[in-house]
Amino acid sequence: MSRIVVSGYYGSKNAGDEAMLSAMLEVLSDLDPKLHITVISADPEDTRKRHGVDAISWLGFPAIIKELRQADLLISGGGSLLQNVTSRRSLYYYMFIIMLAHFLGTKVMLYAQGIGPIIGRVAEMAMRFLGNHVDLITVRDEGSLKELARLGIHKTIIECTADPVLAIHPVGKEAGRAIFKAYHADGAKPVLGISVREWQGWRHYKEVLAEVSDMVVRELGARVVFIPMQFPDDVKAAQAIASLTKEECTVLKDEYTTSEFLSLVGNMDLMLGIRLHALIFAGVMGVPMLGISYDPKIDRFLASIGEEPVGNLKDVTAEELMVEIRRKWNDKQTFRQKNGELLAQLRDMAAHNAELAVNLAHK
Repeated sequence: MSRIVVSGYYGSKNAGDEAMLSAMLEVLSDLDPKLHITVISADPEDTRKRHGVDAISWLGFPAIIKELRQADLLISGGGSLLQNVTSRRSLYYYMFIIMLAHFLGTKVMLYAQGIGPIIGRVAEMAMRFLGNHVDLITVRDEGSLKELARLGIHKTIIECTADPVLAIHPVGKEAGRAIFKAYHADGAKPVLGISVREWQGWRHYKEVLAEVSDMVVRELGARVVFIPMQFPDDVKAAQAIASLTKEECTVLKDEYTTSEFLSLVGNMDLMLGIRLHALIFAGVMGVPMLGISYDPKIDRFLASIGEEPVGNLKDVTAEELMVEIRRKWNDKQTFRQKNGELLAQLRDMAAHNAELAVNLAHK
């Protein structure tokens, strides 16, 4: 029986990261049902219940060392773990786990990571050393390949694949409909889903999204539903926007499973997202999407399906958002088909991450 330890941003109530873990476990288990997987988590009990795997605390270093000694492979990822724009400390934490595995003689795979931006001489040197001493790197986009090249990481096998969530299976729409009904948001109206996040205390983009919400209700006769990908932070951000609206909108205030999120998104006619995995969920469920950029990972994912973000959080306007909303709203089927063809290719690439990991663990 091969043993794998998984390190990532798990157990922190972030829907995108939990979906990533679900997708990874799903594909890894399909390939080798006998794998023993232990997840390093901020909330081991939640991870055990949610995913049905062994889990240990992200600060329990004696337990982490014990697991790494026994493991055949450390998977670091997926997600944007190796960057220091949103958090400087987390970069060094994930590097430390990788370094521990390396010194204990455990193989290491960076799994479908979104690399960078990594800023600062010390951080770049540390990343260059680690990147050149792991056993395998897969990245989820071309931008991450460029960041690896900029950092001088070239001694390791590197492949460009896709975000792990793209390998997850679509689900039915019934659970999403039941949630809509519980919030009195069901009925025949079409739905615009909006996924938001707090960002540096900025108010401008919240005012813009409130204006867009009102315009969509009035002009398109649609229902606007805000979905929280990070609980409870995104609920607060959505409520702040809803408080600025004049027309009725719905803010979902509960915590949901990956399956429930996918089902919710499947009931949308269009997804407008700041959160990356809201856009990826839309891709999995065949829903047209629009992304607003705050981080290169948004631009990179949209580029992979032949799209661009509609502005960025700092200077996006209601007018430019509405132009793109109208364009996609009036021709949803064309965009479903176009995105679907590209996403089918990305789905296979996402599953390839797990194939590489299992092969490495068995060596």
